Amino acid sequence: MFILTEQNSIACHFLQGLRDIQQQGDRLKFRRNMERLGEVMAYELSKSMAYQPLEITTPLAKTVSPRIENSPVIISVMRAAVPFYQGFINYFDEADSGFIGAYRNDNSDGKEVDITFSYLAAPSIEGREVILVDPMLATGKSLVTSVEQLLKNGTPKKVHIAAIIAAPEGVEYIQDSLNLPYEIWLGAMDEKLNDKAYIVPGLGDAGDLAFGPKL
Repeated sequence: MFILTEQNSIACHFLQGLRDIQQQGDRLKFRRNMERLGEVMAYELSKSMAYQPLEITTPLAKTVSPRIENSPVIISVMRAAVPFYQGFINYFDEADSGFIGAYRNDNSDGKEVDITFSYLAAPSIEGREVILVDPMLATGKSLVTSVEQLLKNGTPKKVHIAAIIAAPEGVEYIQDSLNLPYEIWLGAMDEKLNDKAYIVPGLGDAGDLAFGPKL
């Protein structure tokens, strides 16, 4: 498991901007900070992929440069993931993309979280590396449900789960539930889930902060 903010970098500024209630009223900045973190995490994730040499010609000579063997499939869990996804697609600019509609229906005490899966538009993932992006990894149930639904489109070589903020309970649920090759890529690991299954300290509702409240 990779955690971006375990080492100090400019990415900590972007995450700070997402969390700070004094800055959250600026939706454009909020979306841009999510996109920036997507770009930084795409760069870090790219180091784990397979490369092959490619011969190119410069104005002066021929040379060899490494190139990713196979572009990944990037899956966005709508709606909150859209700016985060944009950061990934900015860097993996030859990737195929897919979109999932999955959201949780919370009961009053937060002890049980039911997931509603409503939409899937994705290419074949057979033998592909899949990057599943969702900014908040809380209970982990929506991500596990998303992976289960994606398997209708083939068996991936590996699934990379990318989130900006995670709770330990969600990571544990993924570890207990997935039986295929996967890696987890996080911006930060937070303290816990509260009694309503929201991440603490977290940042609030990423979808509402990015796009406005929903009915």
